[in-house]
Amino acid sequence: MLRPYRISTKVDNTSVCGKICVELIPSYYPFVDCHRIEILVVDICSVSDVVIRAEKLSKRYRLSQSQHSATLRDEIAHTFALPRRFFSHHPTGNDKTDPWLWALRDVEFAINDGEAVGVIGRNGAGKSTLLKILARITMPTAGFAHIRGRIGSLIEIGTGFHPELSGRENIFLNGAILGMKHREIQRQFDEIVAFAEVEKFLDTPVKHYSSGMYLRLAFAVAAHLNPEILLVDEVLAVGDAEFQKKCLGKMSDVTQSGRTVLFVSHNMGAVNRLCTRTLWLDQGKLVMDGPTDQVIAQYLTSKAGARGAVEWQHGIANDGVDELEIYSVRLVNSAGQVASNFDVQKSFTVEIRYRINKALPYCRVGVLLGTYDGTLLFETYDADDEKNLGRRHPGEYIAACQIPADLLNPGNYIISINAGMPNIKNLAFLEGVLVFSIEDTGAVGSPLHPKRGGVIRPKLNWNCIEVNNVALA
Repeated sequence: MLRPYRISTKVDNTSVCGKICVELIPSYYPFVDCHRIEILVVDICSVSDVVIRAEKLSKRYRLSQSQHSATLRDEIAHTFALPRRFFSHHPTGNDKTDPWLWALRDVEFAINDGEAVGVIGRNGAGKSTLLKILARITMPTAGFAHIRGRIGSLIEIGTGFHPELSGRENIFLNGAILGMKHREIQRQFDEIVAFAEVEKFLDTPVKHYSSGMYLRLAFAVAAHLNPEILLVDEVLAVGDAEFQKKCLGKMSDVTQSGRTVLFVSHNMGAVNRLCTRTLWLDQGKLVMDGPTDQVIAQYLTSKAGARGAVEWQHGIANDGVDELEIYSVRLVNSAGQVASNFDVQKSFTVEIRYRINKALPYCRVGVLLGTYDGTLLFETYDADDEKNLGRRHPGEYIAACQIPADLLNPGNYIISINAGMPNIKNLAFLEGVLVFSIEDTGAVGSPLHPKRGGVIRPKLNWNCIEVNNVALA
């Protein structure tokens, strides 16, 4: 008896992998366009090593077209206006308003057991959406993600915590959700409490915890309950420097123990240290998947201005920010010219032009200078040396920072801009806006002066005097 489908095998000549495909026979389905039907295929490769597989993973959200009325009067007016809006609006070909936002679009990758994979991209690239799908917090609109193993996730502060339960009860609740037995959780309990440093508040409902306490406990639970796959979002940025160092150390231990880690972060240095492979997302699409150092270098230089200047005609800031707008960033050499290549023996200046739209009691705008591999060398701000502590009145400002001569070793560097009110609100973070290079001009690095190691090569003051030989006693 003939079957209404055909099974075939496709082999990839570049590897040992292939696919088992199911193809519909058109004669059995006269009313169906069989060529447009996609049947789930199964890879015939070392699937035992793959713990996360994404196939055409997509997620879209509907954009709100109107806001809810704030008062009864507004609600009544809105209701009576609906018929008029209906008859007066005639969609045409020129109406390009798209009510849908694709947070992810046709993302495909496979992660093997024991891999530490970073996920990078600008704000809104789809990184957190990807992790939420993998953690089963939200479902994809199209495609699928196959996951093999127990997942521990730290995506948002307090995810999986019940605010009315105590810290102790939430530890056991999360362990149960992960499928762990009571005695397994009990075995890790003391380590979790010690890591989170919440011993005194262990029996207090977590709704009374500070954000820092919440975060410490959440990470401790996610990392210590022995998940086979650990998903970590940029939520680590909320903690203080000591806690971040502690978390990164624990994640390093997790990766070295052979467990799988998916790490989302804007900290390129941390991604470079922890992850051997990195995914780069941009506008919901997977742009690059490869070795971490190569992906980071490509990402940091992808949208950077290579001519020494970048401008935004209407200003730029973080979403929802109206206090500040940045209009331009320029690199100026010692001759006063905009440039992107500089003599190692001469200073150059970073200029930032910005506007303050409302009085701010404290605001700082500054430069973050780093290398292509994501290592941050230093950051400096226009309020560092001010007596008024960064108090800003409405108006336009030009902040200029001079990078001294004989500081950076010859090589390529990246400029990022940060502006905000520390511990209150970040106003603008522009990552990798400019790239520049320091050129060797035959001083240090010439045949008489071999190239120095390290990233910086400061020319420091030395004092060398000749001392008469003194006979040893």
